[in-house]
Amino acid sequence: MLVPRGFAHGFVVLEDDTIFAYKVDNYYSPENDRGIAFNDPSLNIDWILNHDELNLSAKDTKQPLLKDTNDIFEFGVDYYA
Repeated sequence: MLVPRGFAHGFVVLEDDTIFAYKVDNYYSPENDRGIAFNDPSLNIDWILNHDELNLSAKDTKQPLLKDTNDIFEFGVDYYA
């Protein structure tokens, strides 16, 4: 899977021994890393598993709700222009 610049993404793996790989268009830049809460009710995502069954990184457990991200996301920006 290709994850375009500025694109929110998340995934859940339902089978043991699964290998999931994705490509991005640049090197990881921690100072530019952003996120939104995986369990934000406004996103209405059915992760299939109960939240206590998910193996989340510490970073992913502390992300803000989408409504609280106006100061960190620039909607409508073409990062490839």
